[in-house]
Amino acid sequence: MTFFTPARQLAAGCRVFFVACLLGFTAIHAAAQSSSKGDAKRGEAKAKLCMSCHGSSGRPPLERTPALAGQQREYLVLQMVLFREGLRDVPQMAGVLKGYSDPDLFDVAAFFSGQKPPSLGAGNPDSKRHARGAALAASMGCGSCHMQDYRGQNQVPRIVNQREDYLAAAMRDYRDNRRAGTDTSMNNVLYQVSDADIQALAHYLAHHSPK
Repeated sequence: MTFFTPARQLAAGCRVFFVACLLGFTAIHAAAQSSSKGDAKRGEAKAKLCMSCHGSSGRPPLERTPALAGQQREYLVLQMVLFREGLRDVPQMAGVLKGYSDPDLFDVAAFFSGQKPPSLGAGNPDSKRHARGAALAASMGCGSCHMQDYRGQNQVPRIVNQREDYLAAAMRDYRDNRRAGTDTSMNNVLYQVSDADIQALAHYLAHHSPK
């Protein structure tokens, strides 16, 4: 197993501590303002701009953009907080979410999480890449966090049947330390994984059919 250098671990640890403090404050603040877990009807109106890129049930997202339909509610809230606070550096997302309150984020998350998730990826899977991706997913333990059918849980995202190009780009960003979550597990799992293996993983997940 490959580990980060001490300097990389220290920088990642500082980031994780800061994010954890911020998210703890945000969760308390949100709970004080909203006794519910979000309202999907209110969220639909607030999510109209989001749907123009991320799609919705029955309408796929734009190229290299994740589908949010059927995504884990807790994961959606977490990512929107990171975007809004500038802890994930995606300027267009920070601009979209500027002015959204914590209850607004819960409403948007309730809307998307309640939608039907995307179906299998477009086109027929390549048998060799699919088999290679399945083997990699098993050996790397992807199902231990994302669940065995890759639907995700709580703050761990649904990755099954996502856009293949988005999955590959996200995994490369984790591998190259251009993206981090609230911990460094994804960076560590994907460190030094080849482009070919990342593409195989993305292909498998995009075309996976849970039994």
